[in-house]
Amino acid sequence: MTLEFVSEAPVRTAGRQRRITGGKLTGQKPALKMKEVWSIRARLELKKRVRDLALFNLAIDSKLRACDLTRLKVEDVAAGGEVKTRGIIVQKKTGRPGAVRDRRANAQRRTNLMRRENLRSGDYLFPSRLAKSPHLSTRQYARIVQGWVASIGLNPATYGTHSLRRTKTALIYRKTGNLRAVQLLLGHTKLESTVRYLGVEVDDAIAISEGVDL
Repeated sequence: MTLEFVSEAPVRTAGRQRRITGGKLTGQKPALKMKEVWSIRARLELKKRVRDLALFNLAIDSKLRACDLTRLKVEDVAAGGEVKTRGIIVQKKTGRPGAVRDRRANAQRRTNLMRRENLRSGDYLFPSRLAKSPHLSTRQYARIVQGWVASIGLNPATYGTHSLRRTKTALIYRKTGNLRAVQLLLGHTKLESTVRYLGVEVDDAIAISEGVDL
């Protein structure tokens, strides 16, 4: 018989409560801090990792789920040879239309990627380097993310693909307190899902309330 160690003591990670189950941290993956985003970006630029840089920036700015990010095609982000900053895709998880947004500052990086890989309109933006898959798999993407966070001294077991999806929305929420805006950006159908996703707690609500003078 195998005994599994379960600790009921919560662990605080980047403002979130996480539990140790079976010797592993479980719960929501924390968002990256701004300085961590810039550290990863700088390392990728220094190493001239064209694909990884485009993938990282698009993951942060588009806020897409891994299953949607890895299935993006050139036609989703470019038209007539020009890179778009906005587009619409059908979300795999919900089957509903979802917006693809990216800063114009990142357009050149995606252009560099498409030229280097000689990608055409119907091609996947992030093709797999394995013959059995036409595009980057979510598992491959998760391993890439772990490599990024490890490169700046973070524990790869603590972070994941949702860390990138959560990063910009967490910052927007902290600056504005606007849950509805974050809900739309994440493509959630229910506001309750956004509350859980961001880990909004009573302390957050009180802090926002105290910041409003009336």
